[in-house]
Amino acid sequence: MSSPDIVGILENTKELDRLRKDQEEVLVEINKMHKKLQASPEIVEKPGDISLAKLKNLYIQAKELSENEVTVSNILLTQLDLLLPYGPTGQQRRKLGEGNDQKRKRMKVDSDVIRLSPSMRNQIEAYASLKGEQVAARVTAESADKDEWFVVKVIHFDRETKEVEVLDEEPGDDEEGSGQRTYKLPMLCILPFPKRNDPSNTQEFPPGKHVLAVYPGTTALYKATVVSTPRKRKSDEYLLEFDDDEEDGALPQRTVPFHKVVALPEGHRQ
Repeated sequence: MSSPDIVGILENTKELDRLRKDQEEVLVEINKMHKKLQASPEIVEKPGDISLAKLKNLYIQAKELSENEVTVSNILLTQLDLLLPYGPTGQQRRKLGEGNDQKRKRMKVDSDVIRLSPSMRNQIEAYASLKGEQVAARVTAESADKDEWFVVKVIHFDRETKEVEVLDEEPGDDEEGSGQRTYKLPMLCILPFPKRNDPSNTQEFPPGKHVLAVYPGTTALYKATVVSTPRKRKSDEYLLEFDDDEEDGALPQRTVPFHKVVALPEGHRQ
C-alpha cells in the first residue's frame, strides 16, 4: 500500500466528515424553521415573507450534501477495494497490464472526489471570484444579541473549509486596537454587493422593501426601507429610511448608491 493511496483515502475521509458536519448544520436550521412555522403558521401569508422559500433552499442544500456524501462514500469503497489483496496470501495481485488499468481507475476516483452538484459548484466559483472585492460581512456570532454587518475586502476563499477570509480595512474607533482586522467567516456570513458597472443586471428593490444598506459616511450596514428606487429617480442611488435613525421625531431620507444595498437577511437582528 503506497503513501499516495493512503493520502487519497485520508483526504476523502476528511471530506466525508466535512459533509456530515455541514448536513448537521443545515438540519439544525431546518428544525428552527419547522418550529417557527409550527408556532406561527400565519407568517407565510404576510407580504414579503420568505420563510417557505428559505425552507425550500435548506432542503435543496440538505439533498445536495446527502448526494455528495453518497458519492464520496462510494469513492472511498472503490479506493479500499483497489488496495485490498485478492486470493491467498502471496498470490500475485495483478496480471500483466492490470497495473495501468488500476492506475486509470485510481485517477478517475481522484477526480470524482471534487464532483459537486452544479449549483454548489457555481456557488463556490462565485465566492472564489470575489477575491479583492468589497462585500458585506456579518462579523458577529449566531449567539450575539445583534447582527453587525460591515464592508470588508475578500482576501482568500478556502475551497475545502468553505470559509471566506476578509479584511476590515477601517475598524471602528471603539474596537480593540487601531489596526486592520481579519476574519474567517462561513459563506452564509458573506453578501456580495451588486456590480457597480452593471446596474442593468442588478435586482432593484421596490418601495417599501426592507434592505440592508451601507449608512452614508460609514462602513457599517443597517436595516433600511426603500422610499424610492434608482430607476424612478433616474440615478444610481436609492432613497432610504434607516431604522433607528430618527431626527426631530422623523426618519430622514438618505441616498445610498445601488451597489451598497443588498437584500435583508432572514432573521436579521438589529
